[in-house]
Amino acid sequence: MHIEGMTHFPQPQAQHRAPRVQLEQPAPASILLEDGHHAKAKLQTVSVTGGLLRLGKALENGDFVEVAFQTQAGTVHGMAEMLKPLPAGPQGTLQPFRFIAMADDDHRTVRTMVELAADRGSMMSA
Repeated sequence: MHIEGMTHFPQPQAQHRAPRVQLEQPAPASILLEDGHHAKAKLQTVSVTGGLLRLGKALENGDFVEVAFQTQAGTVHGMAEMLKPLPAGPQGTLQPFRFIAMADDDHRTVRTMVELAADRGSMMSA
């Protein structure tokens, strides 16, 4: 798994949680697994450090994947680590992830998306 120009490494700030955007309409996301298989997901929430996906089947906590999704500001591609999934519901599993690397352009796209949501008042509280 390799993405060209991967230069940005988002750093979570322990004392400050990154602002999160709850999407009005979940965005289709594509997940490329380490074994080369693909999974489809819906992006529910996003921040500059990660997000929350709705998957048909949970991935393993600690799995490294490539995630891609479309935003109004453009397409975002990044490497991510899957975190512990939430209990499965009737519409699938909610699973958080954190970005571990992304191109500067992709980071700018996510940051723009979060800033636009802040301007519209679509931010989630911590």
